[in-house]
Amino acid sequence: MKSTPDLCDAHAEHVRVVTGLHWRSYGARKAFGGPVLTIKCFEDNSRLKECVGEPGKGRVLVVDGGGSLRHALIGDLLAAKARDNGWAGVLVYGACRDVEVLADIDVGLFALGSVPIKSVRRGEGQVDLTINFGGVTIQAGDYLYADANGVVVADRSLD
Repeated sequence: MKSTPDLCDAHAEHVRVVTGLHWRSYGARKAFGGPVLTIKCFEDNSRLKECVGEPGKGRVLVVDGGGSLRHALIGDLLAAKARDNGWAGVLVYGACRDVEVLADIDVGLFALGSVPIKSVRRGEGQVDLTINFGGVTIQAGDYLYADANGVVVADRSLD
């Protein structure tokens, strides 16, 4: 995968840069990209748990957790399941946990921060919605690319 700066330079007319947020990389894979599947949830990771249990086929899960840092939406168990099922990565507009273990799991995982408290589970959340954060609208089928430089979204593959 080309770096996000290279993608921005080569495809300026197609990229949308997620701004104003400070992403941290927690997974062993420090750069990732692929077609997007969106999840919208708030402090409830029920839909995320379901999605990582399905074949990822190199896709990226983009989780709009409302920016909450009160409950972790993903930890080591769900990250390992994402890896095992072929997800390229997970971008969480919210928190994760188990950061020491996440560092050794070969999946891309970016989140806003970490917190030791697990998610609540009430079966809430929605999949394949159009979501918006960091000044960017993201929908299922878009392509997301993430690395140490930032996060970019495009309506087509930039590979």
